[in-house]
Amino acid sequence: MTTRYLNQLNRTYENQTKLMEQSDGAKLHRPSDDPIGYSKYLRYSTSYGENNQYQTNVKTAISWMKNSDSSLVDITNCFKTVVTKANQAQGTNTDSDMKAIAQEMLVQVQQSVADANIQINGRYLFSGQRDLVQPYNISYDKKEWRGMTKTLDDKQEDFFVDAARSGDLVQMLTLKDKDTGDKYFLNTKTGKVYTEEFVEEGYKEKISAGQMTVVDGDAVGTVSDFASGAVTVSKYFNGYGIITQDGESFSADITVGGRTATLKFETIEQYVVTYQGDKKQFSMVKENGEVQPATDTVNASGVDIAGSSIFDNADSGNPYSGANAFNDMLTVVAKCEASDSRWMSSDGKTLANNSFNTVLNAESKLAARQQVYSDCSDMLVTQNETILGDITDVHSTDVAKLAVEMMTAQTIYQLSLSVGSRILPPTLADYL
Repeated sequence: MTTRYLNQLNRTYENQTKLMEQSDGAKLHRPSDDPIGYSKYLRYSTSYGENNQYQTNVKTAISWMKNSDSSLVDITNCFKTVVTKANQAQGTNTDSDMKAIAQEMLVQVQQSVADANIQINGRYLFSGQRDLVQPYNISYDKKEWRGMTKTLDDKQEDFFVDAARSGDLVQMLTLKDKDTGDKYFLNTKTGKVYTEEFVEEGYKEKISAGQMTVVDGDAVGTVSDFASGAVTVSKYFNGYGIITQDGESFSADITVGGRTATLKFETIEQYVVTYQGDKKQFSMVKENGEVQPATDTVNASGVDIAGSSIFDNADSGNPYSGANAFNDMLTVVAKCEASDSRWMSSDGKTLANNSFNTVLNAESKLAARQQVYSDCSDMLVTQNETILGDITDVHSTDVAKLAVEMMTAQTIYQLSLSVGSRILPPTLADYL
């Protein structure tokens, strides 16, 4: 009877002790308190920690994208000014007028390069994963021998594309007759050479006659190495469009009007922007589930904001330069400074608009991703409240209920002590 009494008394005391433990606000201190509830608590706690990390990721990502977007807005404004000035450079301007316009455009391009070098907490926003390296540098002096291109408008693209062999065609390389100075354009995907007159106006007559795409007879010659696929643009130009030694020595002979024309690459002297970053992305995961690098990307690299050209696209053989839009704008500046009104009224306008649209598209994509992260932030806040509620339900103490249970346990314990002190001694004496 004594043993049974002491066992019961100890259980009463143990129950009272467990209730006392819960006075810190938590009713689970060890798995044995409630195995099922404790397993739920661990899962909820893990989800809570993940949710907090996602919220941190989202806040960091939004900050990164807001600063990037601010810089891209400034760059698009600078490029928009260049486009406006390029339109002003058409028509009857004097040489001094053209040089003044070119100087205004150059200042805008230089400012856009400075905007592209924005950094936050010592990290450059447009360097890809090389975020400790300044992405852009513009040359102090003009560089010789940057190749000239012919940028096609929408109608020209539709006509000159050869679906069977060349796929998309946006630009051609400009060739020049070394004797007469006449211009020709080279499709680097097929090796076909076309006259300037045909590319600018002659193709329209073909369309009027019912010919919707270019045919072999439209070309005045062929550069065999390009036609056979033996070489790519990278043999003659680097990714920034600067001519190589092979490009300087290049020549191609074609027969035009009964005479042999020797063609060389046309080049221009201009400032050149170089890019030291990479095209890798930062991904900041914002929610549970499968990792999606495409939608979790928060940065824009030089390739994203500057696009590519015939010198650094996938068919060129060169890696992406990350500076194409800036260098194309500097080509417009150089042509304006040279008072080439004819070029400015056609190629200059197209090239400037394409560069502007490239940066504008990058800004739009970044703004769209920023909105996704902002929406996700609201969702994570709601999830956080739900998870905290679940943790409270399974782990926290009901204070009112605990107070009643503690009073009951204490009363039972005190009563057990009182009963034992009165009954056990006489019972033991009777036994003896």
